[in-house]
Amino acid sequence: MSVIGTEQGRVSDLVHPAPPPAPPAGRQRGPVWFAWKRFSANKAAVAGGIVLGILILLAIFAPLVTKTGPNQQAFLTQALSPPSAEFWFGVDDLGRDFFTRIVYGARVSLTIGFAAAFCSILIGIPLGALAGYYGGKTDWVVMRIIEIFSVVPPLLAAMLLAAVTRGGFRTIVIIAGLFGWVQVCLLVRAQVKAYKEKEFVRAAEALGASPGYIIRKHLIPNAVSPIIVGFVLAIPLAMMLEASLSFLGIGVMPPTPSWGQMINTGMNFMYFYWHMAVFPTAALAITVLATTLFGDGLRDALDPTLKGT
Repeated sequence: MSVIGTEQGRVSDLVHPAPPPAPPAGRQRGPVWFAWKRFSANKAAVAGGIVLGILILLAIFAPLVTKTGPNQQAFLTQALSPPSAEFWFGVDDLGRDFFTRIVYGARVSLTIGFAAAFCSILIGIPLGALAGYYGGKTDWVVMRIIEIFSVVPPLLAAMLLAAVTRGGFRTIVIIAGLFGWVQVCLLVRAQVKAYKEKEFVRAAEALGASPGYIIRKHLIPNAVSPIIVGFVLAIPLAMMLEASLSFLGIGVMPPTPSWGQMINTGMNFMYFYWHMAVFPTAALAITVLATTLFGDGLRDALDPTLKGT
């Protein structure tokens, strides 16, 4: 009987083979893996991220990569010298190494960009969460505020505010934050509206959780992806606004190096000393382009509709 049973088992195994073993839990591919796969496939976004990373490192370690201070007039006898092996970006009209000024200008622009983006999410996250969760009159009020900020030209309003407050670092950060929160608010609002009808939110409401607790613990954590995207995309807007105000003379005040200031000064010398205008303009354009490409790549990679594809 045992031999017959063994033979029957072998025949059964051939007819109905056992399913393959499940892969170990540690090898399962989660949403982060799929997001990285989509992001790494976007060559423009990867290139933008690399350039942005290099610029951030240069800004952080500026004293180590430059030979003088940003305001040190160490080369007065070589003022307005063109780019050379000794002076990579030339010398400005006051005898300062222009490469040093560009690097320290990156520190100023990136600091303002990140600080303004942080202010943007501080405003955009709560307004977007309240509008998305409550809807009705709350959503109507928030959307009307967004329409007002969308209609007002940011540069003209920033010029007025900067002129009244005499500009400065803090003023530019606040102004850029006030005009950069709209996109963050819209992204968070859309995500919260999509998640507030989910079963886990309904279960929390049935258990008596307060709206504030649900928003903080359940809805905002599920809106991390659009928050990150909104934060990154707010950085180039703030940098452009700072450069525009500094170009007009109501932004970052001299002698603090600013790309907008350098472009304004370089306009007076560009016909004979081209490096005075070209290098700060190129630095600003490359930084804004790299940050925008990186932010667009993050948005495509973190898009919830693409997860698991």
